[in-house]
Amino acid sequence: MRQPWNHNIHYHPQILDAVPHSAERALDIGCGEGMLARKLRRVVPKVTGIDLDTPSLELARSHGDDIEYVHGDFLEHPLEPASYDVIGSVATLHHVDARTGLLRMRELLRPGGVLVVVGLARTTPRDLPYSAAGLAAAYAHRAVKGHWEHPSPTVWPPPVTFPEMRDLATELLPGSTYRRHLLFRYSITWRK
Repeated sequence: MRQPWNHNIHYHPQILDAVPHSAERALDIGCGEGMLARKLRRVVPKVTGIDLDTPSLELARSHGDDIEYVHGDFLEHPLEPASYDVIGSVATLHHVDARTGLLRMRELLRPGGVLVVVGLARTTPRDLPYSAAGLAAAYAHRAVKGHWEHPSPTVWPPPVTFPEMRDLATELLPGSTYRRHLLFRYSITWRK
């Protein structure tokens, strides 16, 4: 049986590889139906997933695991500041103001903790070569792996461009690593 695959799932290993060995608490922001949260739970004892989409959270909870799924907006929900060793977020930041979202993630992360954001950004005409290469790669992946469509709401187009996102990460998360990825995504990795 094929494992579910899409552009977002493709980058889950990047988040999992960044988890500190001593991590006790993880937060999955925009957890959707909980796929990343369940993967994080294999390596972190206490995992919380937060999302605004009720049907997606119902799917997440249906797995019957010990992950805490919270219905709420991570920007406003009373999550404890500086309390997470690892925060992962996939395809969520473009649903909110990027500056506000990164500042909130920074606030929630414990000193020494790791934040990994995998996100979408708006393309411009200068991005045409990247987009063409990404489209070819996406078709190749789908031919081999199939495609799983997530149940969560989508926002399109993303409000921030790739260069704007890179500049924002540099400003708000000093020392962070920003990478542009082939499959229409960027990542930001930062240790607080």
